[in-house]
Amino acid sequence: MGVTRLKRKDRRNKARANNKVARIKQLLLTPVIKNVDMDELRAQFGEAPKNKKAEQTEETAAE
Repeated sequence: MGVTRLKRKDRRNKARANNKVARIKQLLLTPVIKNVDMDELRAQFGEAPKNKKAEQTEETAAE
């Protein structure tokens, strides 16, 4: 007697396993979320540069 294989079920099982592996790899790629002190970060970079339009309006208001 010949042996028959369930090809569709075999493909489905392989696809399910591959999807699990891909999902785990995707989760490992995402960076770990940490508690970040935003004030400390802002202090490291200093004051944000102002827009040119904002500077022009300040100069005209001063005159």
